[in-house]
Amino acid sequence: MKQNFIIVLLLFANNLYATTEIDSILHELYSVLDRKAYFTEEKEKRIQEVKKLFIIPDITENQNYAINQQLYNEFYTYQTDSAIKYLNQNLLIAEKLNNISYIYETNLNLAYMYWQTGNFFESVNILENLDRNQVSKLPETMLINYLEAFKRLYRYYAESQSNTNNDFFMKSELYRDSLLNILEPETKAYQIMTAEKLMDLNMATEAKKILDSLLMFSYSEDHDRAILTNILANIYRKEGDIAMQKKYYAISAICDIKNAVKENTSTQALALILFQEDDIDNAYKCVQSSMEDAIFCNSRFRTYEISRIFPIINSAYQAKVVNQQIKFKIYLVLVSILSVFLVIAVIYVYLQVKRIAMIQRELYRTNIKLRRLNEDLQQSKSKLHDLNKDLESVNRKLSETNLVKEAYLGKFIDLCSDYIKNEQELSDFHTHFDETFLRIYPTFIEDFNALFPEDEKQIVKPGELLNTELRIYALIRLGINNSSKIAEFLRYSITTIYTYRSRLKNKSLSKELLEEHIMKIGN
Repeated sequence: MKQNFIIVLLLFANNLYATTEIDSILHELYSVLDRKAYFTEEKEKRIQEVKKLFIIPDITENQNYAINQQLYNEFYTYQTDSAIKYLNQNLLIAEKLNNISYIYETNLNLAYMYWQTGNFFESVNILENLDRNQVSKLPETMLINYLEAFKRLYRYYAESQSNTNNDFFMKSELYRDSLLNILEPETKAYQIMTAEKLMDLNMATEAKKILDSLLMFSYSEDHDRAILTNILANIYRKEGDIAMQKKYYAISAICDIKNAVKENTSTQALALILFQEDDIDNAYKCVQSSMEDAIFCNSRFRTYEISRIFPIINSAYQAKVVNQQIKFKIYLVLVSILSVFLVIAVIYVYLQVKRIAMIQRELYRTNIKLRRLNEDLQQSKSKLHDLNKDLESVNRKLSETNLVKEAYLGKFIDLCSDYIKNEQELSDFHTHFDETFLRIYPTFIEDFNALFPEDEKQIVKPGELLNTELRIYALIRLGINNSSKIAEFLRYSITTIYTYRSRLKNKSLSKELLEEHIMKIGN
């Protein structure tokens, strides 16, 4: 289980690394595409440097031929018309010098340029007019170029047909086998052709091993590296490996762009993959670059190939542009609406700030008034405090007076009680007492009854001012709290007085505090 987990983890890490690597390569490609004009300028500078060689004094025809050949090498993947121009000049020099090697070399190069521009019949005509026996007498490199020219001619002509299973492929394979018979196995050309043959035989793994080995020792970003990576990408296309196709087509395209190679296929192939992945912007960027290169190079064969996919990608790109423009207009309308709301919000905020400022000013003025009122209040409070102190002093004095008054009143009642001889005198005395007491405490009965439940309130009989219960507590209110004194005044036994007091306490709403509440009546 643990081993399986490690394997899955390693596969995930490998896929993540591969994705990151491909994204990095594609990012570099897009950056190089943006700087394509710079690499073209560098190419033009190199061409101008070669052309300066024509001004050398007393230049020979052989030297002219070498300079033209050097210019051809600069132009053959850059601008076909110029390449053909310098080849035609060399053909005249070769015929003038009657140099068979020059004649055959130039014609082989012309054949290559003609099929590249789409002039297949002119290319075939040149090659068929070359004497194979004569070629065999020339240096071996000439024979290799002769066989290579036929191989490429038939290969590209076969690929241009709608039916790929045609006789031209077989002819191309025959010339390739002839080349493999004369090339040295250790040469790059031999290994590349072997890889191509293995790819055609669906032996992709063996083909990739050869190309990976060659690529390992390809250090510079030249046209040879572009060819190697393009072949590798084609193998991965047959296998259906999209990621590796993108990687190697991108590397090939980068090398060709940096070397200003206009006759290329990798950018076009990559554009189709990106289009299928719905990466319309980058697909259009790549196919537009390919179309520009094909037109600049005047390669009719490449222009024809690109023209089959360019309208599709261009239509998708234009549709996307239109869609983006519509979205942009919608966003513009939304932004305009939001701007209006923003202006309204700013105005509202401004008005609110202004209103808040006005409120703050009003609050400031109110605070000043409140501060003054507070100062006045503090002064009034101070005066009130002094008045309270004076009032407390007066109350203390009044309390003392009341105590004295109540004490004397008690004495007075005691003395009066001593002089009462019969019931009539006692009755008259009680009546005078009741009248006098109620003048002093007119709300005594109401206040007293407020201390009892509704059904226990005291009801005075007609003709009476106070009953016995009220009279007992009237005496208590006057400060006569002693039951014996009360009994003596009312002419009851002490037991009776205790009974009255206990019964009323138990009936009151506050048993323990009844007499305290009685003492507060009239205060």
